[in-house]
Amino acid sequence: MAGLMEGKVALVTGGSSGIGKATALAFAREGASVVIANRTQETGEEVAQAIQEMGGQAVWIQTDVSQADQVEAMIEGTLRAFGRLDYAFNNAGSGGMGGWLADIPEAEFDKTINGFLKSVWLCMKHEIPVMLKSGGGSIVNNSSVDGLRAFPYDPVYSAAKHGVIGLTRSGAMQYANQGIRINAVCPGWIRTPPVENILQNSPEAKNGMLQHQPIGRLGAADEVAEAVVWLCSDKASLIIGVAFPVDGGYTVV
Repeated sequence: MAGLMEGKVALVTGGSSGIGKATALAFAREGASVVIANRTQETGEEVAQAIQEMGGQAVWIQTDVSQADQVEAMIEGTLRAFGRLDYAFNNAGSGGMGGWLADIPEAEFDKTINGFLKSVWLCMKHEIPVMLKSGGGSIVNNSSVDGLRAFPYDPVYSAAKHGVIGLTRSGAMQYANQGIRINAVCPGWIRTPPVENILQNSPEAKNGMLQHQPIGRLGAADEVAEAVVWLCSDKASLIIGVAFPVDGGYTVV
């Protein structure tokens, strides 16, 4: 499979569905060998098999990215499978309850911060040394439009996603002259399984979603995937430390 990333290795956390799955497939189409890391074996192995059926190389590694030992094992498994790591899309995330700030229990706060922010730090912490050994690489972290603005329905989620951008920008400054580019994408309303569940339960919710996106439609996971792959590629060689909206105009106003 010839492409922009022939001979390279890409890691996608949360790579079994939605934006992560679309990105794993996009990396494979560009010729990269792909590591899919997620918690559920059946869905992760399905994506790996799909890539293999395309003629590419892929492995699945069971990983909860909020757990340090599992993240370390994920990187070790990547090296065992392919011997190097060139690109990483830190996409996986999970959290606790939202709602009014004063009503959120401390345990739920910790669950959201660990699932959406600490997890990104853990991944970067273990990805960067491996990339440095092979001369560099590119990391893209998945933030959100809610990392660029207020999100009153879940202030802790918004705080975590703001934190991902801060971590991305600061890390990008530290490693820019060592051959590692670090950026973030900030998706708006994208047709992913969680959004589809919302629409199935409350079809009228779509009108509220579209009020935020001047383009007049929900985004597709493939559209975010293309942005991630471009940011990782040499075509984006001068792009460092950006929080890149992929949002149909959500953050224009």
